[in-house]
Amino acid sequence: MKKILLVLIAVGGAVFAKKKIDEGKKEQALWAEATDTVDRA
Repeated sequence: MKKILLVLIAVGGAVFAKKKIDEGKKEQALWAEATDTVDRA
């Protein structure tokens, strides 16, 4: 029973970390687009 609980906690932590990493990447992409240099034609 303890092993199952530890596995569930580990999976939950991995999902949480993945979401945080994805949020960071989206935020970085947004800032990169917002601060991108303007190309004058």
